Amino acid sequence: MHVKQRKAVPSEMCHHSALLFILHPSPSCALHIHEHSPGKMSVCLLWIGLLHISLSALWQAANIQAAVTIDEVKLTVLPADNVKSGTKVTLRCEASVSQSHRQPLTHSFSLTQDDQVIYSKNTSDSWMERSFSNARVSNSGGYQCSVHINDKHKKSNTLPLNVTGLQIPMLKVKSDIVFEGGDVIATCSAPEEMGSLVFFFYENDREVRKASSTINSVTTTLTMQKLKDIYLHCDYMVLMQPTEGHSNKSNMVNVTVQDLDVITPQISISPNVNVVEGDRVQITCNVQLYSDLRLYLTRDKTILRVSHTNFTHSLVVRSEDSRDYVCKAEKGSVQKKTSYQLNVTELFSKPIMRMIPDQVFEGERFTLTCSSDVISPAKIRKADIKYVLLKDGQSIAEIATYDDTASLATNGNYCCMAMAKEVNKTSLPFILKAKVPVSVPVLRVVDKVIVGKPFRVSCEAENGTFPITYTLLKTSVPVDQKVVEAADRAIFNITSISFPKDIDNFRCQASNNVRLLRKTSKPLRATVIVPVSRPELKPEEVTVTEGTDLILICSVHQGSDPITFTWYYNTVKLPSSTQEVRSLEGRYVVKAIERGQRGDYYCEASNNANETKKSFPARIGVSLALWKKVLIGVFCILLLVASVIVLTVFSKKLSNPHKKEQATELSVKPPRPKSGDPMRISLTLDIEDNTALNGTPCVMGRNVWSENVSASDSEDHTDENSELLHPQEVDPSGDVPVKITTEPEYSVQDTDVQVSTPGVSEQAEGVSDAHC
Repeated sequence: MHVKQRKAVPSEMCHHSALLFILHPSPSCALHIHEHSPGKMSVCLLWIGLLHISLSALWQAANIQAAVTIDEVKLTVLPADNVKSGTKVTLRCEASVSQSHRQPLTHSFSLTQDDQVIYSKNTSDSWMERSFSNARVSNSGGYQCSVHINDKHKKSNTLPLNVTGLQIPMLKVKSDIVFEGGDVIATCSAPEEMGSLVFFFYENDREVRKASSTINSVTTTLTMQKLKDIYLHCDYMVLMQPTEGHSNKSNMVNVTVQDLDVITPQISISPNVNVVEGDRVQITCNVQLYSDLRLYLTRDKTILRVSHTNFTHSLVVRSEDSRDYVCKAEKGSVQKKTSYQLNVTELFSKPIMRMIPDQVFEGERFTLTCSSDVISPAKIRKADIKYVLLKDGQSIAEIATYDDTASLATNGNYCCMAMAKEVNKTSLPFILKAKVPVSVPVLRVVDKVIVGKPFRVSCEAENGTFPITYTLLKTSVPVDQKVVEAADRAIFNITSISFPKDIDNFRCQASNNVRLLRKTSKPLRATVIVPVSRPELKPEEVTVTEGTDLILICSVHQGSDPITFTWYYNTVKLPSSTQEVRSLEGRYVVKAIERGQRGDYYCEASNNANETKKSFPARIGVSLALWKKVLIGVFCILLLVASVIVLTVFSKKLSNPHKKEQATELSVKPPRPKSGDPMRISLTLDIEDNTALNGTPCVMGRNVWSENVSASDSEDHTDENSELLHPQEVDPSGDVPVKITTEPEYSVQDTDVQVSTPGVSEQAEGVSDAHC
């Protein structure tokens, strides 16, 4: 066994090597075959040749099979495309195919009617036929043939086939004699028709039933209700060909309907006259026995009893039992009935419940009464009637009169029941709900109360049954009244009040029971807002110095706090100037006021009265700062001194036209000059503040006459607060230099300027005052 396996190895290896060579035709592959089986080289080559030839043949066959094309698909209808019903019709489909190599082909044919496949066939033939031995209307439609060959596909044109003419249907019934209300089982058929059909059934030419079927017949059930001969027939139509209309009528079938008077019942009532409430009556229903029969006793569409045989129904009647009683027999869908009217006389009337008084408040006494009248005195007396009082369906007393005190516990649904001779009657329900007396009302304000403005108040009682009458009082005198039906409170409009204390004059009353006194509220309590009066702006100073603080005080004479003050400068609101205070006065400080801030200032005041009032404007002036005044004063002094010097020189020139030299002494002396000077002109300069709007200081001076001062006295005088100029006397015949002595300090407050010049005192007198 082992030896056989070794002999088989070269053959298997040769097959493997041959496949390897075919898949990988390379020198290395051939070398592989030679190395493993050098002795069998020729056998392997033979295998390789055979495999190569086989694969080449398969490859060529595949190439030849792929070269196929469908030239044309033709569909033919024989004998014609318009035929009558019952004609044999053949549909022939032919395919014209071109191929590169003649070999058998498989044709897959499909035949469709209105896009629905009705026939398929695979064949090697290039044609296919489908025949209808007896064509029917259901075969009408558009037909199309398609062919599949390998991966090729082609369709023919669509050809119509029109089959005209419907078969006459046939009608059959299971029984042509039925009782009234009985059923007739009818079958309508068209044996040679195909497809989905709709059948119509007619009763004396009136359509009574329509039924659809996927086969050529249908069976239905028809109920015969009328007592006469019925003629039935049927026809049909093809569902897919509605244009063909209905077929011709089927054969006519006569059905006879027999009457069912044998099941008509009889009804009797005993006693049937002078029936009074409480009497027992017997109602009997009789009918001739019949199979499948049901017997009913009804009253006002209410079934009292049901039976398959005759029966007697017994009951104790009441006045509401005066009705028509019907005995009805039913067999299938047929009904026969007989009625009888029963009249019942009342034994006593329906009780009536009353309450005295008709309206009751909590805490008040009330009485409930129940009464009924005797209608049949021959049967009962009034004393025979018993009464039971019911509350919420529970018995609370077996009396006709009931007394109690109204409260929340007595509220509920009351009724009474009257009973006599097994007859009981119940009164209509009476709902007792005790009214709640009105509580003391509360008077409140609805809006803000502002002196001199209208406002609203509400009057409300926490408890009390509606309707409630509310009355508004002013100093105990009614001024308005409202009746509240369902709201919670009454709203009253008050025109205005003149003073805050007037709010205490208002009260309100509430009432919902004329038998009780009205309840009066406490006086109205509310916060009364007094509008602010016209504010007044009071600056601490009308004119302030530049750089100082301006304090503006705005005050009102009256107004409820908090009061809001706002300050304005020339209609522009000052920054952070709105203040809310709880006093009649507000302050605003303008820090380090400037000259550009002079002008009109005013303020506004308002409070919760929502009415803003404006003060009259106050005009504020701003004067220059002190250092500016001093600077201007010094400038004016210097200007005045310069002016005096110029005037002096000018006057000397006028007094000495020949330019004679004279001794001139200019002296600036302290406030106490010497009295021995020959001529003295004293000029005093005072710097004063001007409180006018521009605030510009002015320097005023005055002139006094003084004596001439000798040269020796001028030289000897020396003052630390003055500056002296001592010109020497000059010889008229020649020019002599002038000696000037200057002291370092002088007083600005009081300075005398002396000019001593012979012959010029009269000119100096003209210099009286100097203003800057």
